[in-house]
Amino acid sequence: MSLRLRLLPYTVEGGPVQMAQDESLLEAAVQGQASLRFYQWSEPTLSLGYFQPVAMRQQLPAASTLPYVRRPTGGAAIVHHHELTYAFALPPRLAFRQTSWICLFHQLLAEVVAPVFAPGQLHLVACGQERKLGEILCFLHHSAGDLLLQDNKIAGSAQRKHRGALLQHGSILLRRSPYAPQLPGIFDLAGREFSTPTALAEQLARRFAQQLHAELYPDTWTTAEQQRIQQLLAEKYTQPAWNDKR
Repeated sequence: MSLRLRLLPYTVEGGPVQMAQDESLLEAAVQGQASLRFYQWSEPTLSLGYFQPVAMRQQLPAASTLPYVRRPTGGAAIVHHHELTYAFALPPRLAFRQTSWICLFHQLLAEVVAPVFAPGQLHLVACGQERKLGEILCFLHHSAGDLLLQDNKIAGSAQRKHRGALLQHGSILLRRSPYAPQLPGIFDLAGREFSTPTALAEQLARRFAQQLHAELYPDTWTTAEQQRIQQLLAEKYTQPAWNDKR
């Protein structure tokens, strides 16, 4: 039986909703459902990695007053503003096919944007080439598998595994945000906006499905998933017990 990859609707929502939806993807993957989605944030938002102390917000003067949410994944803080976020979840039988899903997805992004830039301007960070240019923001951590453009990080991803299933989500930085002015995006570095977030998402979805040799089919959340998202939203991602837990 061929693999089928569900493509969920492109959404623009607040941070708590987006994180609840991403966690529900992982739960569906445990049951055997492979899913992919792309989204943007309805307002500038700071997301904290699962292990980050909430007090770190105060060390980011430009972003310290933004709404914030704690991710179910690790890593460092991200200012979600002029960017495209992706998330996919894979069932156990598929999750172990690749040694690095982060490298795979970032390489697909590099192939999509490469025609706009000169050869050699895009590369993945290799093991042994990691650098930390700041303590708090994800895009100042150059970790193995991250995608750099002109030595600026333009894509960073994080993972969570549960019962053998995998959730991976990540941020693709499109333009500089006033809340993180030290971080240029793809369009800044290109000197022009050569695509739209939705067009970029469509290209990445097609390439990801091809890489998996999967049938990509548009679909919506099931009723059970919608109920679970509302439960996660109410009990977890809007609650200080979760967002301020560290």
